[in-house]
Amino acid sequence: MYIVIDSRDVVANGYKSGFDREGLACTTFAGHDFVDWLQSLSDSDINAVQAIIVGETEDRLGIPALIRPRGKTPIIALKEERGLDETLSLFNVGVDDVVKKPAPVRELVARAHAIWRRSNDAREQADFGRLTVYFDSRDPTVDGEPLELPRRERQILEYLVKHRRRRITKTQLFNAIYGLFNENVDETVIEGHISKLRKKLRQRLGYDVIDAKRFAGYAFICERQPCEIAPPAEQRRDDDRSEKADVPNLSLVASSSSHGLGGRHSSRPFQRDV
Repeated sequence: MYIVIDSRDVVANGYKSGFDREGLACTTFAGHDFVDWLQSLSDSDINAVQAIIVGETEDRLGIPALIRPRGKTPIIALKEERGLDETLSLFNVGVDDVVKKPAPVRELVARAHAIWRRSNDAREQADFGRLTVYFDSRDPTVDGEPLELPRRERQILEYLVKHRRRRITKTQLFNAIYGLFNENVDETVIEGHISKLRKKLRQRLGYDVIDAKRFAGYAFICERQPCEIAPPAEQRRDDDRSEKADVPNLSLVASSSSHGLGGRHSSRPFQRDV
């Protein structure tokens, strides 16, 4: 999922339409709405976003500074005019790339993927024995032969491979593939996509490369042997609390808060349960 932050509806909606045409989920925010929403997320949820595009909005420099300490999500700033001082200021607050408008959606996607590759020391493809997964919209190959997949199944496979060192919940996959506020599709659709994807891969490979655990989520496993997989963020926090509860003379303070979503997106709360 991509996020576009711009206070001008016509600009934000124009980019959303462009991402929709490319078959990519996109959500738009005005600046103050994004800040409110950001405060309700865990770091793992933020890292699930494929890129954040910052256009003209209030607190244009403050928004990247809030995002950057919480993860490696690519941040791309759009500029109306050339100007060295503003460019340097954007880089100083954590922006990864600055692009002069007009910037086509396909260029933004390519730049976001290049940033991801650099930050993760990754290549354009990932090889797992007989299976090769590409990150440029090509179908994966098994033994050098393409395995044709519908767009959603291919996006799910790419996402799981990119995050193969940790388990991804159904909600995180849904938000990444369909977007945060898609009320026309139920997130249980992910179960169907995963089932079909696993079957196709198993038929060609002879074994599973996607591990599914009820209530825990999904993970890509390396060839026949599972990688060391980190549990979802929520489960890790629960484990940490349990460990601390066993230590004498320690007090735990739990707090919770809920943030309403204003502006363009206030209809669907962000969920993290499977």
